[in-house]
Amino acid sequence: MKILITCPPMLRGIEGLRHFFDEKGIELVLPEVVQTLTEKELLKLVPEVDGWIIGDDPATEKVFEAGVKGKLKAAVKWGVGVDNVDFKACEKLGIPISNTPGMFGNEVADLALAYFTGIARDSYRIEREVRNGNWIKPSGMSVTGKTVALVGLGDIGLATARRLRGFGVKINGYDPFTKLSSTEAGVDAIYSFPNELEKADFVILTCALTASSFHLINEDSIGLMKTGVYIINVSRGGLIDENALIKALESGKVAAAGLDVFEQEPLPIDSPLRKFEQNIFGTHNGSNTKEAVIRASLKAIDLLFGYLNVK
Repeated sequence: MKILITCPPMLRGIEGLRHFFDEKGIELVLPEVVQTLTEKELLKLVPEVDGWIIGDDPATEKVFEAGVKGKLKAAVKWGVGVDNVDFKACEKLGIPISNTPGMFGNEVADLALAYFTGIARDSYRIEREVRNGNWIKPSGMSVTGKTVALVGLGDIGLATARRLRGFGVKINGYDPFTKLSSTEAGVDAIYSFPNELEKADFVILTCALTASSFHLINEDSIGLMKTGVYIINVSRGGLIDENALIKALESGKVAAAGLDVFEQEPLPIDSPLRKFEQNIFGTHNGSNTKEAVIRASLKAIDLLFGYLNVK
């Protein structure tokens, strides 16, 4: 039996996990992956394996169709986000598949708060300037008493709300799918997006990328925001229309952005987003702690072994 792993965090920690597969006589296929493999690469690899632990790769219907024509019997999406995986195709083709939800709420929320304080106090830009020999003292923003629009009240959003409470901010929550009351969610109120968006000093995105949330932050929704708003995205790049964000940064409508994710990853070297020194960038790395990687990897292995009837 062969299992393909294309999730970079799991690949980096594979030596600590290899024994789970060796004990079962399972051969691992471990390609070099920086962020994702291409569909063309997957079309060659997936038909040759019995199981696949997926990262953020283009797990399309075409790839799954090629897989079932070969040896593929089951798959697991490592992590929470599933926007890159065609689950309907798997259902149609009879491929058992799931993700590993509830793994990274605290870890991604920690990073959201790093961006929150970082852009409020310009601390990342100060750090860069100090390294370059400059001693700058920009005025930051006091966050106590400010309003945060928290978009997405799932595991990550709820963990972010818990942390924000300590900063003395007002939290307006947004999530059309939540069944929680505002008290249960730990926010001051829950609204339909974009109601009350104009009152937000910070907009923090912790929601899933779906057809309805694609480019949720666009020219129209940014237009409703107050001038000088800060935008933070620790979820998926497709939630933001980057062209609209760039225009808003140029005009000063948006004061700064903290972005762990982008529409195209890695961020292209010629992206105009790079010219705004007040921005903070990440590498889609919010879930990547040693503890969380082990936790999610063990869950993915357990699920896949179950689907493959590995005893």
